[in-house]
Amino acid sequence: MSVAVRLSLSGLIALLGGLLLLAPRPGPVRAAEVPVVAAAADLQFALAEVAEAFSRATSLRVRLALGSSGNFTRQIIQGAPFEVFFSADEGYVRELAERSLTADNGRIYAIGRLVLYAPTGSPVQADPDMDDLAAAVADGRLRKLAIANPDHAPYGRAARAALTRKGLWEKLQGRLVFGENISQAAQFALSGTVEAGVIAQSLAISDRMARAGTFAVLHPSLYPPLRQKMVLLRGAGQTARRFYEYVQSEPARAAFERYGFALPTKAD
Repeated sequence: MSVAVRLSLSGLIALLGGLLLLAPRPGPVRAAEVPVVAAAADLQFALAEVAEAFSRATSLRVRLALGSSGNFTRQIIQGAPFEVFFSADEGYVRELAERSLTADNGRIYAIGRLVLYAPTGSPVQADPDMDDLAAAVADGRLRKLAIANPDHAPYGRAARAALTRKGLWEKLQGRLVFGENISQAAQFALSGTVEAGVIAQSLAISDRMARAGTFAVLHPSLYPPLRQKMVLLRGAGQTARRFYEYVQSEPARAAFERYGFALPTKAD
């Protein structure tokens, strides 16, 4: 009896092994019916408006996931099932293309702008050259300044460049509050827990932030251009492709412009 059982188990194991050999191997992630679009956090309002307009025009939907461009790049490399990536920095798209993870080399969709934002009641005055910020650092009016983490957020790197250009970066060590992405940095500025924030204009002009403070668009000479690039990822489906094309339409471009982005030229 015990021999029969051992034989049966052996046969079962052999059968299961054969079935495993016949089973299909994992392949590329299939395109989803409602594709997930990875988008830089500065697009929180602008791209949501574009996605809604796309749905009205086509009866198709996309789902937006917002975060820092650097973190999304790492997730895509690790196999995250995104179909379109809107980066706040063209360098991340270039990295993915070099790894053969994209359908093409992508397209510039907008040029981002930095602002200095001061919540209502702050002792810091917002100006395009951050002159009062510099004075506030020197006289102690500024205790905390919010920016996105420059390690993985393009707007954080741009803020660091602007503060360095003004000779403030070293002076601000110990007073900087880092947001995981530019949206979180904007939330810190909105909450009043900091005296000011260097954030994206696309967030500062939202109704909520506009009611709660003032901002000044920083002079573009203070930081490298924020050339924001989008790209179709390998395996993207038809809905994702149609959304990618829609973002290049005039209605979509007009939405980006309303939220403070500069539009790319044909040369871009």
